[in-house]
Amino acid sequence: MLTTRLLWHLKTGALTQKDEEQSLKEDQTGEFMDDEIYDEEWQAQQREKTKQWHAYRKKEEEEEERKMDEYREIGMRLKEYPEEDVRKARMLVSDFISAEEEVEEKIEEAGEKGQLTELVLMVIWNRLDIAKRDEETDVIRSLDLLYRRVETEILKRESSPSMRLLNELLNLHDGYDDDGWKKKCRNLMLQTFAREDTFGIIVPAGVNNQGKIELPPEDANTLFRIDFIREVNDLLKDVRSEQSDIKAGQGFDPESVATRLKQQEKQHTIRQVEALLELAVYLKW
Repeated sequence: MLTTRLLWHLKTGALTQKDEEQSLKEDQTGEFMDDEIYDEEWQAQQREKTKQWHAYRKKEEEEEERKMDEYREIGMRLKEYPEEDVRKARMLVSDFISAEEEVEEKIEEAGEKGQLTELVLMVIWNRLDIAKRDEETDVIRSLDLLYRRVETEILKRESSPSMRLLNELLNLHDGYDDDGWKKKCRNLMLQTFAREDTFGIIVPAGVNNQGKIELPPEDANTLFRIDFIREVNDLLKDVRSEQSDIKAGQGFDPESVATRLKQQEKQHTIRQVEALLELAVYLKW
């Protein structure tokens, strides 16, 4: 190139007119220049690569902006709650996450203290939502399990004695031995239900065998078998009605498969509840 020859001649001596003319001629013809730089096909490829790079960058920036908008939207969900309550809820959720194997005890302890609220569930849901958007599989699984555990504890404490007993009976199942599970459930029912006799079933509640009216027991948590049967039967009616309105996906895409698995799990639980209802109906002391 001309610049190279100039530098070389500056080091070796002055340029002659002939040398200068030769350099200009070489510059014009491109005899000593890199052909690839001026190759039209190569330049077209470079322009296409640059175009693709700008398109990629634009897409990345738009995706980043979309995520930021979504994160802001998620953050706005908690705006209606007092800042101090939000701070405490976030600290509690962080404690649950760091508790690892002791998380069940931590959740029960928080439930006893009255710390489990809708706000705590909202904080967990927000974290879960962010993890889903970032496609963090392990985090999604952990937060989903935590959400269900906290929700179950809240429902357990807000539910009636019948529903608490039903939950306890379902949790007795080890996943294998149905007969052994039913025996355990029968024993727990006998321990939990107020004892009945033939006279108590025939005559109105509160009347003893001397014809005297007795006041109900002071313990508000006393559970009668008939109340358990009534509530469980009502629950089954509601669940069956909901199940009949749900159509399971027929495809083999992940969403359809997940929906079918959830439906199968619900149907299995319904059958267990039906078995418990039958056990309670025919229970004898």
